[in-house]
Amino acid sequence: MSSLLALSNSFADTVEQAGSAVVAVNAGTRISPSGIHWRHGIIVTSDESLQRYDEIAVTLSDGRSVPVTFLGHDPSTDIAVFQLQSVEIPVAKIGDATTLKVGHLVLGLARSREGDLRAAMGAISVITGAWQSMSGGKIDQFIRPDINFYPGFAGGPLVDVSGDVVGMNTSGRRGTALTIPTATVNRVVEQLVAKGRISRGYLGLGMQSVRLPENLRTTLNLTSAGGVIVVNVEPSGPADNGGVLLGDVLVTFDGVNVSDTGDVLALLNNSDRIGKNVKVQVVRGGVLVELALTVGERPTKQD
Repeated sequence: MSSLLALSNSFADTVEQAGSAVVAVNAGTRISPSGIHWRHGIIVTSDESLQRYDEIAVTLSDGRSVPVTFLGHDPSTDIAVFQLQSVEIPVAKIGDATTLKVGHLVLGLARSREGDLRAAMGAISVITGAWQSMSGGKIDQFIRPDINFYPGFAGGPLVDVSGDVVGMNTSGRRGTALTIPTATVNRVVEQLVAKGRISRGYLGLGMQSVRLPENLRTTLNLTSAGGVIVVNVEPSGPADNGGVLLGDVLVTFDGVNVSDTGDVLALLNNSDRIGKNVKVQVVRGGVLVELALTVGERPTKQD
């Protein structure tokens, strides 16, 4: 019994310590999502849980409500970032989600609008590699904790037994619990703090997925069954400048096979490719042609 009590006290201490960096984000919803004091003066929360971005206040662990300033958001990864000014509260201890294993015990934390700290415990049930969200965002890991996240837990941290934050909690299809890993949050926060937006690569193409005939695949020694046919080329855009023509079928991008438009968009989501030269292969008139393109930056859409 003493061992069980020690374990229980250890979990309670972890919740108390990690919870000091958890806030409630009061953004006009009936139930406020939670937020994480990710780094000094930076609050991270779930973008899909917000109804507005101005006149936002956060509730701290001592019950105080203080205003924050909107810095930017990325709906594709469900991350919104706010600036907390002139208030000193503990900063979350950010861990490495890649150390997680299936079966590891984890804690989901949240804070209510009234300032009460909440916790739920479970285990990691699924971990896979990088994936693309339904909105097109690149997520560095797929993490599914076996925890029932009640309303208000979105935007809060997933914490390991050492008290390290390994990600931000959100929900997937049918309300299933998902966690955005720390690597993704760090990457998005860096860009939003620096520029207020997320930079993504851009080719200036209209594309549609197509299947490649078996005889063409055999003749050209192609390993993928599909490709992406070009149906529109923006004048003077990156693809136009690189020599892409209407009717070309894109089959590789920077050495990676592409079989549908989602593959291309996922590769362009890497902001490191902006301004870089990449080689692409297209099927043109039954012949494999290699082109060199300079990836541009996708124009910013008005929210």
